[in-house]
Amino acid sequence: MTEEYNKNGMTRRQTFSLVGAGAVAGTALAAPALAQEQNAAVIEWKMVTSWPKGLPGPGLSAQRVCDRINTMSNGRMRVRLYAAGELVPAFEVFDAVSGGVAQMGHSASFYWQGKMPASVFFTTVPFGLTPEEHNTWIEYGGGQELWDRLYAPFGVKPFMAGNTAGTMAGWFKKPVTSLEDLMGLKIRIQGLGGEIMRRLGATPVSMASSEIYAGFESGVVDAVEFLGPWSDAAMGFQQVSKHYYGPGFNKPNGTGEALISAVAFEGLSEDLRLIVEEACRSENAQALAEANWMNAQALEMLSAEEGIKTDRFPEAVVTAMRQLSAEVLEEYASKDELTAQIFESYRTAMAVVSPWSDLSSADYLMARRK
Repeated sequence: MTEEYNKNGMTRRQTFSLVGAGAVAGTALAAPALAQEQNAAVIEWKMVTSWPKGLPGPGLSAQRVCDRINTMSNGRMRVRLYAAGELVPAFEVFDAVSGGVAQMGHSASFYWQGKMPASVFFTTVPFGLTPEEHNTWIEYGGGQELWDRLYAPFGVKPFMAGNTAGTMAGWFKKPVTSLEDLMGLKIRIQGLGGEIMRRLGATPVSMASSEIYAGFESGVVDAVEFLGPWSDAAMGFQQVSKHYYGPGFNKPNGTGEALISAVAFEGLSEDLRLIVEEACRSENAQALAEANWMNAQALEMLSAEEGIKTDRFPEAVVTAMRQLSAEVLEEYASKDELTAQIFESYRTAMAVVSPWSDLSSADYLMARRK
């Protein structure tokens, strides 16, 4: 598998994998020429990411954030993107921004759970908020203030800057027909879902995005949990397995984050700070729409051309996962005072928005299906 996802010569698979990249070329904001009359020095920033170059979904989001800042600033800022491994490894993005190696990063907050347990809540947690509900918590339920507080000791300012939408539960080399089928299973999985799998007898394995396909193909892992059909198919997992399970209990949401050096951010003029913030907010909206559209097309392609039929875990497996999720979250919240506060805020947001989500979305979709 190549990491250059925008150069994988395929037929229709190429189409859906690259529509996002093509859309970037056609609709994303082009890097501007500097206005000749500008005398002030251009502010040069580096953005480091956790993604392979051009990865459908988060890789495209990272590039569009850079493009937006470059254009909206009319050339007063120039942000250059470095894909995973080009400047720092995928899992060192946070430390790179905190330590001043780069002024900006693009990643997912649950990668930092070893450093800050509460960081997982700002990407997703099992059986948690949907993308729309998560956005509501961050924007109106106090989530952004808590996120800022969590990262402040490290000199980092976070923003939502992309969303991969709801995810799938993953690809399995053998079918899962009971809880016993999870015993001894080696699965690449991120976030708190890994702890749930561990308690079910599986072995969770953490891998950077660029390493997953090789690990799956070679047998380092027996199953892979990644994102949705669009990104999954671009990674080529359908070449290794035909057992595709959903929905993704582990990641019902997929918020991507922009990490910004607090020193660099505060050093900007007020209008440039707003440009950076709005570039992230705009990408958060576009990425979610793109993910839903592209996932739908990719799912149809996987079925029509690859013979992939999506499966659902047996009810006994789902029930066990849901019960363990509640236990894991309660234990996790007891790690420290700030984690407990963030968990309580997250749980309150779920209690507030769930009745409306059930009525406006879940009940409506049931009615539409009938």
